[in-house]
Amino acid sequence: MKKNALRSDLILLLAAIIWGFAFVAQRVGMDYVGPFTYTAVRFALGALVLLPFLWLWKNKPYNNLKPGGQEKRKIILLQLLMGALIFGGVSFQQYGLQFTTAGNAGFITGFYVVLVPVAGLFLNHRNHFTIWIGVALAITGMYFLSVTRNFTVNPGDYYVLVCAFIWTAHVLVMGYVAPRTDAIRTALIQFVICSFLSWLVAFGWEDVQWSAILEASWPILYGGIMSVGIAYTLQVIAQQKAHPAYASIILSLETVFAVLGGWIVLHEPMTGRIILGCCLMLAGMVVVQVRNIRSEGS
Repeated sequence: MKKNALRSDLILLLAAIIWGFAFVAQRVGMDYVGPFTYTAVRFALGALVLLPFLWLWKNKPYNNLKPGGQEKRKIILLQLLMGALIFGGVSFQQYGLQFTTAGNAGFITGFYVVLVPVAGLFLNHRNHFTIWIGVALAITGMYFLSVTRNFTVNPGDYYVLVCAFIWTAHVLVMGYVAPRTDAIRTALIQFVICSFLSWLVAFGWEDVQWSAILEASWPILYGGIMSVGIAYTLQVIAQQKAHPAYASIILSLETVFAVLGGWIVLHEPMTGRIILGCCLMLAGMVVVQVRNIRSEGS
C-alpha cells in the first residue's frame, strides 16, 4: 500500500514539474506567435495525445449515471462549460504572461487552491478557521510577489489573478462532473472546446502565420504534448491511488517549479522579496490542504 502511495506521489511530482516549466514554454512561445494561437495549437496537440488513452482504456463515458437522458445531457453541458472555462483561464494566463514573469504567473495561478474553499462558502460548505489563515498567508504572499516597493503592480498579474478565479470555478464544476463520467473523455472534450475557441479568436484577432508556428515548435510541443497531454494523463493515473488532498499539495508545487524555471531558463530575478512572497503563498496553499486532509480523515 505504501509502495503504491509513493509511486502515485512521484507521478504527481513529475506532473507538477512539467506544469511548472510549462510557464517558461508559454512565455518563450509568445516570442513567435500570439497567445491565442499558442493556446489553440497547444490544446489541439494535447487532445491528440489523449486519443490513444481513450481507445486503450475504453471506459464507458457515463457509467456512473442513473438511467435516463436528463442527467446525461446535464453532464454534457457541464463538460462544454468546463472547456469554455479552460479557454477563459488559459487565455487570461497566456495574455498576462506577456506582462509578468513566469514565476509570478505560476504562483498567482496557484492561488485557486485557496480560492476553492472560499468559494465553497457560497455552496454552504463549512470552513475551519485554518482556511482563513491560509487565505491570509496567500494574500500577503501575493502582495510581496506582485506589488513592488513603489506600490506598482505588473499589469500581467491582474490578468493572471482573473485566471485563478476562473480555475476556481473549473475545479468546482469538475468536482461534480468527475465522479459521474470518464476522466479521459471529459479531458478530451475540454481540450477540443478550448482549442476550437482559441482558433476562433486567433483568426479574428491575431495574424496567424504557419511559418511562425513552426518557429515556435519546441515551446508549442512542450506545452501541448508534455503539459496538456502527458501531465494531465499522469495526474489521472496517480489519482486512482492518491488521496485527493495529498494530490493537491503535491500538484501545488508547480508554482515552485514555475519560479525555478523562470530563474534558470529565462534568468528572471530571484530577489528576497520574491522568495518571501513565494514562501508565504506556498504556506497558505499547504495550510488549506492539510486542513482538508484532517477533515476528510476524521
